[in-house]
Amino acid sequence: MICLVSVKSHPFLTQILTKSSHFGTFKHQRWRWNSNFYVHLHSNPHNPRPPQIISTNIAVNKAFKSGQLDLARKLFDEMPDRTVVSWNTMIAGYSRWGNFSEALSLVSAMHCSNVMLNETTISSILSVCARLPSPRDGKQVHCLVLKSGSQSFELVGSSLLYFYANCFEIQEARRVFDVFHKRNKLLWSLMLVGYVRCNLLKEALDVFNAMPIRDVVAWTTMISGYSKSDNGCQKALELFWLMRESGEVAANEFTLDCVIRTCGRVGLLPEGRAVHGLLIKYGFEFEHSISGALIDFYCNCKAIRDAMRVYYRLLNPCSNDSNMLIGELIMMGRIEEAELIFNGLVQSNTASYNLMIKGYSLSGRIEDSKKLFDEMPQRNLASLNTMISVYSRNGEMDKALELFEETKEERNPVTWNSMISGYIHNDQHENALSLYVTMHSSSISQTRSTFSALFHACSCLGSLQQGQLLHAHLIKTPFVSNAYVGTALVDMYSKCGSITDAQASFICISYPNVAAWTALINGYAHHGLGSEAILLLERMLEQGINPNAATFVGVLSACAHAGLVNEGMRFIHTMKESYGVTPTIEHFTCAVDLLGRSGCLQEAEEIIKEMPTEADSFIWVALLNACWFWMDMKVGERVAKKMFTLDPKPLSAYVIMSNIYAVLGKWGEKMKVRKILRGLKVKKDCGCSWIEINKGVHVFSVQDRTHPCCNAIYSTLGHLTANCKLNY
Repeated sequence: MICLVSVKSHPFLTQILTKSSHFGTFKHQRWRWNSNFYVHLHSNPHNPRPPQIISTNIAVNKAFKSGQLDLARKLFDEMPDRTVVSWNTMIAGYSRWGNFSEALSLVSAMHCSNVMLNETTISSILSVCARLPSPRDGKQVHCLVLKSGSQSFELVGSSLLYFYANCFEIQEARRVFDVFHKRNKLLWSLMLVGYVRCNLLKEALDVFNAMPIRDVVAWTTMISGYSKSDNGCQKALELFWLMRESGEVAANEFTLDCVIRTCGRVGLLPEGRAVHGLLIKYGFEFEHSISGALIDFYCNCKAIRDAMRVYYRLLNPCSNDSNMLIGELIMMGRIEEAELIFNGLVQSNTASYNLMIKGYSLSGRIEDSKKLFDEMPQRNLASLNTMISVYSRNGEMDKALELFEETKEERNPVTWNSMISGYIHNDQHENALSLYVTMHSSSISQTRSTFSALFHACSCLGSLQQGQLLHAHLIKTPFVSNAYVGTALVDMYSKCGSITDAQASFICISYPNVAAWTALINGYAHHGLGSEAILLLERMLEQGINPNAATFVGVLSACAHAGLVNEGMRFIHTMKESYGVTPTIEHFTCAVDLLGRSGCLQEAEEIIKEMPTEADSFIWVALLNACWFWMDMKVGERVAKKMFTLDPKPLSAYVIMSNIYAVLGKWGEKMKVRKILRGLKVKKDCGCSWIEINKGVHVFSVQDRTHPCCNAIYSTLGHLTANCKLNY
């Protein structure tokens, strides 16, 4: 606690001196000289006060305002006498420029020099402790406040609450509030902000409802708090409309900025347009932050024309606005329009280049990506990360690895994720898992993208053991309940054969979105659990989650695998009317597969004829497979002819028809088809099997002798075969 003791024994001052490297550079020699000077100054009661002290204080303040910290300190050090204002000017000046160590050292020197700390001093130093943050130092100042009895001053009480709230010691902040809020009206807003910062929105709402006066800042704080919380956007908008209806205050530009972005997050285009009208009415439309919010809103709602209209009306669009629009155009595949905006930029920054490099890559213009990368005036780590992804997508893993090695001293989690994703994209799943082991042993923080990519790798390998090990790592991170990671985990367990673990993983997701629900429905489909998939869809609807096109692909697939013809066809016929999802070629393919598996080949053929979209080869293959299963040669021949019109060399059609002819004894037709296949010089891929042992997946195929333990395996197989023959 700060008290009137010597410099050497003062714990607060000792902490500053011993940990000066933490707070910033502290000039020890100057401190020793100043300490002696302060002792000499205050030991001489006849020391006159120069008349220029006020002008020097003003000069010090001006030096700080212009950023001349050394000049300010020089003027201060040369002052023959100082008032409390002199000290406060220095403390506030250092605090303004983020030089908190000097501010703290001055408070210690001031206190040890018997200069009384006033309300301004205490408020300034509490602000410093809050911004560091330094709970220990702030609590020592609080002790001094209690000794001096100055806690009842408005500025001190407000600074105390701000300090505790900023250090996330919300219970201490509440104690300050409970004692002083009746005498200090400023504490209401600070307590509200403190709760919102700690994401304690229920407590914040209680304070908000009890506030004697709710100004626009209070309303905006609550709206902003809910807009940034999980599933809080609807509540944020409700508060905004309540604010409008109550007429207590008028929204300002910060309120409307928050509301328009919230509308964008939840895709509420009509409501956002109404807020845009308010922005025009209040004259905020061309504010830089507001214009960025409008572009962000329209981009999120996929109203790209409106976003471009806002952008082109700006006189000097900032780089953030330009990059936002370029990024959305790239996501929509409109690379030429993105390129037009990029080429029109007065000054392109690194982020703009990175976006265009990625955009060229996504649109297949790899050479343009490379050219732009070479032309970049400045590159940062994000540029290298982007280019690693570009090379990976193009299959140039050697070049991606070269860039990865180039970033050795500055790699961040994105660098590692880019390389891991590159391996997975190129079917090098073992390399991806091996790289993760290196990443984990190097104590690099994993992100949700790390786990999502690696769970996908495990599902591709069919490696349940590796997936379980990764799941164990995931449990130790904050992402264990994340919907994005949880969806990948559910998918991994489903594809690796453990539907029970998939269900358990789904339950652990805090707020499952449509993708998470769909992943589990697909898992049920994969395991032939049609009824469970339908029940899950009903639960999903009860939770207020609207299914999308992918959800119904999963449901229809589940019905097909379980033979639920009536239920599946009911979904096909009611998707649009009941759920607002227009059936696509994928849904009709599932319907054909469903009918075909059940022997309803004529109905399946009618579905193809009547569907509004052009049939592709996949839907005809689904029907032809059904013909092979039910040995329907007539329908099979019609389907094969259709496939010949789409593709002159439909290998699957030749193979299936050859098998049908063979089973039905049509040997002449079979030989004709086989002759055609030989002319195409087609070789069927060998079947394979695999087994997972000691965290490794071993793949075996017919006549494959590449396995390192091949000789031992065949020797054991021969031994087993001989034993079987003897026993037989």
